[in-house]
Amino acid sequence: MIELLTPRQVDEMRPAGRFVAEVLTRLVEAADVGVNLLELDALAHDMIRARGAESCYIDYAPSFGRGPFGKVLCTSVNDAVLHGLPHDYALADGDLVSFDFAVSVDGWVCDSAVSTIVGTPRAEDQRLIRTTEDALAAAIEVARPGNRVGDIGHAIGEVARAAGYSVNTQFGGHGVGRTMHGEPHVPNDGRPGRGFKLRPGLVIAIEPWLLETTDEIKMADDGWTILSQDGSRGAHSEHTIAITHGDPVVMTARD
Repeated sequence: MIELLTPRQVDEMRPAGRFVAEVLTRLVEAADVGVNLLELDALAHDMIRARGAESCYIDYAPSFGRGPFGKVLCTSVNDAVLHGLPHDYALADGDLVSFDFAVSVDGWVCDSAVSTIVGTPRAEDQRLIRTTEDALAAAIEVARPGNRVGDIGHAIGEVARAAGYSVNTQFGGHGVGRTMHGEPHVPNDGRPGRGFKLRPGLVIAIEPWLLETTDEIKMADDGWTILSQDGSRGAHSEHTIAITHGDPVVMTARD
């Protein structure tokens, strides 16, 4: 069921969005050569406890994963792009890492993701990350009443293809509210004017992700981490946004 929130309920979600943004900002700062993925997960877990929030991941056991997830943070490194299960790995110079993080604060969920490069950047990685960010910005721009979910997917797909990337639509955005994953599904490609009509009070997570040289994916042995089929690197950008009568509100905006 698609839920439309009142303006008051959208305001009640704002602390969750601010907290998610705060955690992701701290994780990007902490990601450095030699830092272990398990240390980063522990950092996020400590921040959750201090805030009195509730992880959306640790007990998550959907049909597409080998659940429960058991961690509070997704850490996808290099050829991993989604649902990266934190494990005993120390980040190396030049690694591309994506953090995906969702929590519930006072009963409201927000979800966001960011990609960053550890140490010495590769130009190809910078371009890949920038394209996911540009696609996200284009999608947010069309997230207005009267437009449709297909317009959001079309905006993402157009940016990706213009940059020379292909798009996988198996995993995409979703409704957000009292739970992490709700309706509608928000694919990363689509036809304009198609799909659910956007209305004030709809809160969705928009999350373009791209792989450098393919749109084919495979599952890692851990039963969670999504990898590129050809070993090329991936990047992921995501914000939770609220549709309003005016401009969309980015609930998880980072300063």
